[in-house]
This record gives sequence, structure tokens and C-alpha cells, in this order.
Amino acid sequence: MKNSIKRTTRFLCGGATGLSLGCALLATPAMAQEAGADTSDDTIIVTATRRSEALSDVPIAVSAVTGETLEKTGATDVRALGQVAPSLLVSGATSEVNFTARIRGIGTVGENPGLESSVGLFIDGVYRSRTGVGLSELGDIERVEVLRGPQGTLFGRNSTAGLINIVTKGPDLGGFGAKGSVSYGNYDYWRIDGMINAPLGEKAALRVDGVWQQRDGFIKNATPGEPDINDRDRWLARGQLLLEPSETVKLRLIADYSERKENCCGGVLLNPVRNLARGADGFPVASANTLLPILQILGSNHQVPPLGTSFVRRQATTPGVTYRSDTKDWGASGEVNWDLGGASLTSITAYRDYKNAQGQDADFSALDVLRRTDLDRRFRLFTQELRLQGEAFDGRLDWLVGGYYANEKLDVDDDIVYGNNYEQFANCLLFASALPSAVLPTNPFCVNVPVVQGTIGALPPGATRSLLEALIANPARPGFGSLAAALGQPTLAINGTGNQGSRFAQRSRNYAIFTHNSFDIVPDALTLTIGARYTSERKTLDADANFNNAICPLIVNSPFQSLATLPCVINGTAPDLPRGSAGTVFKDNEWTGTAVLSWKPTPDLLVYGSASKGYKAGGFNLDFSALDRTCNVAFDTACAARLALPANSSGNGRPEASDLQFASEKVDAYELGIKYDGPGFDLNIAAFYQEYSNYQLNTFNGVNFEVTNIQACKDDLGGADSDGSAATGACAANRLKPGVRSKGIEIEAFLRPARYVSVNMGLTYVDTLYRRNLVGTGGRPLSPVLFQLPGRGVSNAPRYVATAGISWTPPIGGSGMSALVYLDTRLQSDTNTGSDLDVEKIQDGFAVFNGRLGLYGPDRRWGVELWGQNLFNKKYYQIGADMPLQGGGTFRAVAAPAASGLSGTANQLFVGFPGEPRTYGVTLRGRF
Repeated sequence: MKNSIKRTTRFLCGGATGLSLGCALLATPAMAQEAGADTSDDTIIVTATRRSEALSDVPIAVSAVTGETLEKTGATDVRALGQVAPSLLVSGATSEVNFTARIRGIGTVGENPGLESSVGLFIDGVYRSRTGVGLSELGDIERVEVLRGPQGTLFGRNSTAGLINIVTKGPDLGGFGAKGSVSYGNYDYWRIDGMINAPLGEKAALRVDGVWQQRDGFIKNATPGEPDINDRDRWLARGQLLLEPSETVKLRLIADYSERKENCCGGVLLNPVRNLARGADGFPVASANTLLPILQILGSNHQVPPLGTSFVRRQATTPGVTYRSDTKDWGASGEVNWDLGGASLTSITAYRDYKNAQGQDADFSALDVLRRTDLDRRFRLFTQELRLQGEAFDGRLDWLVGGYYANEKLDVDDDIVYGNNYEQFANCLLFASALPSAVLPTNPFCVNVPVVQGTIGALPPGATRSLLEALIANPARPGFGSLAAALGQPTLAINGTGNQGSRFAQRSRNYAIFTHNSFDIVPDALTLTIGARYTSERKTLDADANFNNAICPLIVNSPFQSLATLPCVINGTAPDLPRGSAGTVFKDNEWTGTAVLSWKPTPDLLVYGSASKGYKAGGFNLDFSALDRTCNVAFDTACAARLALPANSSGNGRPEASDLQFASEKVDAYELGIKYDGPGFDLNIAAFYQEYSNYQLNTFNGVNFEVTNIQACKDDLGGADSDGSAATGACAANRLKPGVRSKGIEIEAFLRPARYVSVNMGLTYVDTLYRRNLVGTGGRPLSPVLFQLPGRGVSNAPRYVATAGISWTPPIGGSGMSALVYLDTRLQSDTNTGSDLDVEKIQDGFAVFNGRLGLYGPDRRWGVELWGQNLFNKKYYQIGADMPLQGGGTFRAVAAPAASGLSGTANQLFVGFPGEPRTYGVTLRGRF
């Protein structure tokens, strides 16, 4: 397809990967200049649609950042991209392997490896199956590109929210070269990186990159002798070979290996710390928290923030229990580009092996309640992509057809157990609800036995008296230990029991065919683009349950089954689920596509409209706690009704593999856009509307993770989706509609007001919310944990985000030296960081500023830079959650009418996962 380009052009976005996605709305000519270079008015050529076109001719909403801009803002991995891409947010909680990317307010909570990312991630053309897998050091980067909205007709893997493409710098046939840098900063930060490029004759070149980084933790550990938390200790080595045996064939081979051995990620106690009770007028009344003093006496040593402060960067951990995160990530890929004359063929073959071993103080305190030492996740992924593209009808038709195949092996095993203080802790919680006057935290079992005995003596025969008698059946071990004795197991252990290496093995096969075709209805003015994709997905599951917390099944199958919640926090009733048994196979086949009409009324102006359908596969919730708990008709009056439900249905009192399944996520998206490419000023505006069906939500309920597909019902549920009942509010399958809607507008502007000066600005307004009359997977009633969702905004979707950056790169006289003055900022509005939307988890709006000052020698042979990130040391947290097992309730539940069935009291403690503090330092650079 031939486009008229009046100004001088340059190819910024070529390269062996062929995955250029628009190459730099943020890397406009000004942003892409070397320090000290003059700002020109060149037109950038991009390949966002796999074709070389002027940026102003590409009808796609895309942001991108050059490696130089990333260097200026101090970004070394994907997490920092949001500083310069307003529609993108990358955040996480308990481990970096679980970090999540969101675009336009949509993303998949990453704490469960069974859920794939809503935002696809590609590095050098190779798909990474989870966002957190790509958070390692990236080395020398050519550019990072963010494509917004559902994708699938141009790339190997489909996604529903958008795509991040990272292109590293490849070998250069032009000559020998080397460069490196050394950085030092506060928190004893060190970073060393280097590169060597060597031609091997005229048709081959070799490039080797290396990075090493180390930093102390920024969360101070209040436990003596224990290491500070959220540190850095990582390195990367990457080798590349470029071969061009002829003018028509190019081959790029890449192999890389990286390691991380870090203590990450800790969580801090959040304000508010309080009790709430429903007042006479229905409004919540606050008072001092009654749970925290008990926990402190037990030894939690929670670091309580002062009033008016969200948190302090300080946490206590159990001695000997760390947040170790040991990662090994390696892979190899080969990309072939072959010009066949009438068409060109691209092949990308890759294999990735990612393994993470994690420890965790899972109660986020010095009290030994829950801990793990070796949660293992391993992803082994083979992918093959083929694309064939060319032109027809004298260049009026650009056509592309492609195929994709992926085979993934995912293995997860866990060893979370009850800590040495669990029995005492659980007894405290039990008696705090059953007989508060008997709570005695200074007692090894947290029970004042004489108080219980006195209470029993004053009670008539009945269920309450029988329960209290069972709880002190062995006065030397009151509480759950006595309960075990009353059931014939007086020596039954609780502390130290739990998950003894239970394992999930998921195998996934995905293949797809896709096409993307653009036809000039009116040459150089009116273009119609049509794309389509067919995807076939198959996943199988094998689960090996290995639990030794015998207290759980003992109580479940007893008259005291109503007390099973605390003994069964770790699900001791879970069975094995052998591959091939009922419910262990997930299959799905789906057609998706896109249609775009674009019009260029003038050479500098593009107007376009698009409609597209996106898809993300379903699968399995890899958490044994999601299985239905067994029930016993002899002791549970509701058990018979549950057992009467059909096999493989939710809540039927039988743990089955189908309990773990969730459906595929789908989206219908519509977009209108304008792009103006003028002299010294570029403007891009996109307005969008998106509807998500079977939105995949992963929520922590204070005990474990719940995965459900969010839908809305066409019928009025009469408020049954926001009450405290798990049985009301179902919807017929033929009355379902999309449950999540996202709409908004994105504005990006780029100015070159003077020589050596460039300015970029971005503003995103996003209204991403849940509809009313919500239901769960297949129309089931919405879980009471999610009662706040109907009609409210999706978590981690700030309504407003603004970014701005200014760069001044003047020469210094006629010396050949140059300077750099750079400052950028990201401002976002209030954000609810909890997936259950508790108001206590709202992070107030804030701004983060980064800056850099530099001095460079002639031809940038050397450089010295002073830099700072989060210059004003803004304290903010990325994710808020319920502190595990430490309280219950929330403001909106207490504020709800008593008829709702929601709890009228609350004493929940909350944990937050803080963003990085102010960091600053110096960098020395050299090259030859």
C-alpha cells in the first residue's frame, strides 16, 4: 500500500523482530533524539500493522517509549512503564511473579497462576504467558510499545485488554562497539550493565549484553536479626547472533538467562485500624479495634501507623521465615525473515523455561500463624508463529495470513502450613466469638479455663453447654485441642500441619490461524481493514492432594462441623484429581476479529473507527481451597440438599475438578480516533467503549482466593447481588449479558517548542465499572464476598491519569559536549486497590515525579548523570487486601440495612503492598 509522505522520513521501527507496534507516540522525533541533537520535523515510519507506514497513517491506539526515554525516567523493567504511558498500570502484591498489567482499567489479578493475563506480553516477538514472568531485567532496550484494546489478528497470542511489546537492541553489522554504565544510589543500590557488539564478517554479527543489580530492602524489618524486605539481587546475560546470508534472508538468534534471589514482597499494616458497629440510625459507629491488642499480646508486633498516615514502611516477620523469591528464567528463540519476491515469510520459534521458588510469612506479622518455605511455580512454554504477507491489486491490498501454536507445561506445588502459634491464635478467634470473657492471650492456648467452667455451670443442658464442655474436655489443652480429644483424637497435632507439597500439573495446547488485510477504497485516503482469528484451546489438569492437617476432616465429620472454618483454612478434605477424570479437561474454540475504517482528509490528519472482538481462554483455579468441602448428613442439616445437586455442579458437597473451572473472557470493543501530525506538534485522541463477558475475577476473601466469571443479568435481581446470602440472586443462562463495561478517552500530545526541547503530555479518562444485577460463573449467585461490586468501579482502575515529561538536550558551546535536563510525572486519581472494593483499600490520588541531569562528552563517549525517582517520597500502596485471618467485616457491610444479612460489626485489619520510596544516585556511562 503506497502512502504519500511529503516530509523526509526515517525508519525508527524496523528490526529483525518485525513486531513494531507503533513505535513511539511517546517516542516522537523529539523524544527519540540523542542528547544534544537538533529536533527535526521528520515523519516516523512504523510497522504497527506489520507494514511500514507513517505513524500518522496507522489507525491504532498505541503508546510506545524508546530505550532512551526509559533510560531517562529510570525504568529497568515493565513496572515503571506507567510513568510515561497513562493508560497502563502495572502493580502487584505478594510476589513479583504475580504482578499484573492493566490497560484501560482492565487486567487479571495475578496471584493465581491458572489465570492468563488480559494484557499480552511479548519480548523480542516471543509471548510470555504471565505478566510477572517478564519483570526481570531487560538489558538494552530499543523500545517498548503498548497497544490498547483487544488484540489477536496480528500477533501470535490473543488478549482482551491490550498488549505490551518489548524490543531489545539487536546485533549491528556496521562495526565493533561496546558500552556500559555503573550506577550507585541510596539503599546501597548498585547496577552495572554492559554490551559488546562484534561483526563476524560482512554478513553476521554477535552481541552480548549483561546486567547486574543489587539493592537493600526498603521495608524495614522490625524483627531483630531478620533481613529488610523488598530488596533486589538479580542478573541477566543475553547473547544474540544476526545472520544475513543474502539480501532476502535475515536470521536473528537469541539466548538469555537470568536469576533473582530476593526477599520480596512484604506487606504493611494499613489504616484505618478500628472496630465498626451498626448504629441505631444504621450508620457505622467507630471504636478502638479489639482484635489488635490480642494479636500484639500474642506477639504479632504489627507496626501500627500513626493516625492520619496510611502506613509506615516497616513490618515484623516471624524469625526464620522470609519472603524469599528465587527465580531462574532462560530461553532461546530464532526469527527468520525471508523475502520471497511476491510475499515475505516470517517465522518465530521459541522455548522458555521459568521457575520461581517462594517463601512467605503469610500472616504478615511476627506471630507464627501461616508460613510457607517453598511454593514452586514452573512455566515451560514452546511457541511457533508463522506469518506470510504481501500486496495485490497494484498495492491497493495489503494481505497477511498467519498461524500460531503454543504448548505450555505449568507445574505448581505448595507447602503452606499452620505455624507454631496457630492453635493459640485460632483459639483466640474462636472464643472471641463464642465466649469473649474467656479469651486470655497470655495463656499458651488463649483460654481462661475457670471462666469457661463457671459459664458451663450457669447454663442449662443444651447445644451451647455441650460445645463449651467439648472445648475444655482436656483442660490442659483447651480449645481446638480439647475438641479433638472430645472426638477421640487427644494427641492430634495442629501446629506445623497443612500442605505437604500438594501439586497441580496443568498442560495447555493452543493453536490459531489469523488474517489481517487492508484495502485502499480510495488510494491514500480511505482504507478498510478486516482481520479475523480462529483459536482452539485445550487444557488438562492433574492434581495431587497431600495434606496432613487431620483436624479439618475430623471436625467436618462431627457434630461440631460449624466450627470447621479455622481448622480448614488449609483444605484438609481435598482429594486427588487424576488427569482424565471428570472435569479435568477444558476445551474452547472461538472466532474473533476486527474491522477498521480510516480516512485521511489531509496528509496530516487521520480519522478512524474500529470494532473488534477479543478473547482470553478460561481454565482452572489452581487452589485446593476452591474445592467444595465435603459434608456429613449425620451432622449437617443442609448436607442432604447439597448432595442432591447434580454431579459437577457448584455447592453440591462433593469436591470435584469442575469446582476449579472458570470460563473464557470475551470483549466487544469500539473505538474512534484522530491523529494529527503537524509541524512541531502531534496530537492523538482515542475514544473507546468496551463490554466484557465472563470477566475473570480473582479475589482474596481473607482466607483464600476465589475465582469467578462476572456477568450481569438482564432481569432485576432486587438487590440479591449485594446481600449477605450465597443462595439468592441466580440468573438463567439465556438472560446473561456482559458484566463489566469500560469507556473513556485518551489524549496524547507531543510538542517541539524549541530546538533541543521536547514535551510530551498524556491524559486518560477511564470509566471502568461493574454493571448492576451481577452474577457469578454460569449465572450462579454472586459470592457475598463480592457484595460491593454491583454498580461500582473495577479495582485498580483510576478514573483520571495524567502524565507529562519535558526533555532539554542542549549542546555546550562548540565543545561537542551536551547536557540533559529531564523531568516527568504521573498523576492518578483515587483508586480502590482491593478486588472486593472495600472502602478501606482506597488509595488516595497521588503524583510521582522522576528527574535526571546529565553531562556528556563528544559523541556521547562518556556521561555523568544525577537521577532521582519518586522525588518527593510519596507514600502509596499498589494493592490493599484483608490481613489473612485477622478480623472480618467492612464499612459498607456495617452501613447496609440489617435485612441485607451482612455483618453489623467489623474489626478487619488490612495489609498494603507499598510502592517504592524516593531513590537517588549517580550513573557513569562510557562507550566506544
